Parts: sequence; C-alpha cells; structure tokens
Amino acid sequence: MLVRLLYASRAIDTNICDTVQSIMQTSRSHNPQNGITGVLCHTDTVFMQVLEGGRDAVNQLYSHILKDTRHNDVILLDYEEITERRYGGWTMGQVNMSKLNPSMLLKYSPLPILNPHDMPGKMLLALIDELMATASIIGRS
Repeated sequence: MLVRLLYASRAIDTNICDTVQSIMQTSRSHNPQNGITGVLCHTDTVFMQVLEGGRDAVNQLYSHILKDTRHNDVILLDYEEITERRYGGWTMGQVNMSKLNPSMLLKYSPLPILNPHDMPGKMLLALIDELMATASIIGRS
C-alpha cells in the first residue's frame, strides 16, 4: 500500500543551505533502497516535505524525522493512502520557496510568504503540484 505524507517544520540552524544539502544527500542515498520519493520545499526558516512510498517505510522515516534536531515545531499536514505516486521521478526533489515569484504563493496563501503551519495540507499539495508543473522542482533522479 502506498501513502503520501506532508509535514512542515521550522529550521533550528540559521545556515539553512548546509542543512538542506545534508537532508538532500541523506535522502538521495536512503530513499531509493526504501522505495521513498518526494519533494523538500524550504525557505530560510521553514521546511515542508512530501514523502511517498510504502506505508511502513514512510511511517518509519517520519518517526526518524520527528527526532531530527535540525528542526522543531514539526506538524503533520496531510497523510493519505494513494493509488499512484505524484513525485516518482524524484528520490528527493528540492524547491527553494524564497526564490519563487510571490504571485504563485498568493494563489494559495493570504500573504506572499510560505507559512505552512497556517495553511491546509491540501492547499499546500496543490501548490507543490503547480511547482512541479512549472518545473520549479530541481533534482530529478
């Protein structure tokens, strides 16, 4: 059974570039052997990540993420059984939301900044789908 999980968190370290690079490197080595795909979106202060894969593998990874000291204020925004993957082309895609055109965020948010802790999960998934459609996600592998 496949599931999709979306969560958000707040970065602890102000050096977000190193943290993102570390997450991406770990994801790209860990995820293929565990059948996990997804996308990591971030600003200078916030992470938002979608994970897809088998229920046990995704739940186990999320349990590990909850204990990760690089972030706090982790919130589960959406969790659902799925019939197919949306992000099957990415062991872990990446989007720096700070570099997006603010008008794209305004379609889904009251302000042109990413604040996933105050947004519905389905709306955030729609935003990520648009990012995918506009080729804003990097790191296809």
